[in-house]
This record gives sequence, structure tokens and C-alpha cells, in this order.
Amino acid sequence: MNEAQRLIELIPRLRRYARALVGDRASADDLVQDTLERAWMKLHLYRRGTDLRAWLFTVMHNVHVNKVRSARATDPLEDEMPELAQRGAQGDALMVRDLERSIARLPAEQRAVLLLVTLEEMSYEQVARTLGIPIGTVMSRLSRAREKLRALMLGQGAAAKLKVVK
Repeated sequence: MNEAQRLIELIPRLRRYARALVGDRASADDLVQDTLERAWMKLHLYRRGTDLRAWLFTVMHNVHVNKVRSARATDPLEDEMPELAQRGAQGDALMVRDLERSIARLPAEQRAVLLLVTLEEMSYEQVARTLGIPIGTVMSRLSRAREKLRALMLGQGAAAKLKVVK
């Protein structure tokens, strides 16, 4: 099977990760399209025999980071605080909505690691290669993301834990 066919087979996984990363379907589709366009143009840089999925996620991560950076340069900063997640009494649909909102509130670095480990079921080593960071950084970002996500889902916000030093 050639790389073009393998690229096509990975589109559903790219869409799923992009949707979780950016939050809405239209932006996710744009991100996937930009990723596939860049990957197609840079396919000659892909080393045969390596993990194509990890390479594509690296491309997607870089495209996303570039978009976020360019958006920050042009968008004014928001002064209002985002609303806290609230536990829905109507069941699973509201909990999923709250989870999506809480994930969206995580810092981009933590969100990327969390989604690659949990949603894409990548190993820490694969995530480290994909994002170009050490494995220890992957583990600490994942730990912080889980802790913050747990606090957000419980409606506690992002309160900093202070240690008492004597």
C-alpha cells in the first residue's frame, strides 16, 4: 500500500483528533484539510518504515500551533472569565458537553498530550516523538491536564495548590 492510500485511511483519526483539539466541526475539517495539504506537499520528507500516523499527527500539531499563534497576534485578548463547568442533571449528554468545554479550557500543550494519549491511544513515547518533547514532559503535562480536568469537571475551577513552607 502506498503512502497516498495510507493518508486516506487515516483521515477519520485525523478528523477525530482535530475535532477534539479545536472544538467545532468546521474548524476541525479546515485543520484536517490544511494538515493533509501540508503532508502531501512534504510527503518526500516522510521516512518510509516509520509510523505514518505519528508523522501526520506531528504535521497536524504544527499546523494547529501555527494557526493559534497567528490568531493570537491579530485577536484582542478577552477580559471576561470563561464560565465554569457545571454538572448537568439531564444525564450523559450534558456531561459530555461539560467535558468538551473543560478540555477546551486546558492549556494547548496539556490538551494535545491528553488527547493523543486518551483519544488516540498513543504511548508516551509516540506522543513525545509526535510533539517533539521529552517523555518526562509528556508525563507531567498529562498529569497536570488530568488534575485540572478533574477540578473543572467538579466545578472547582483552576485553583492553584499552595504548599506551606516553614
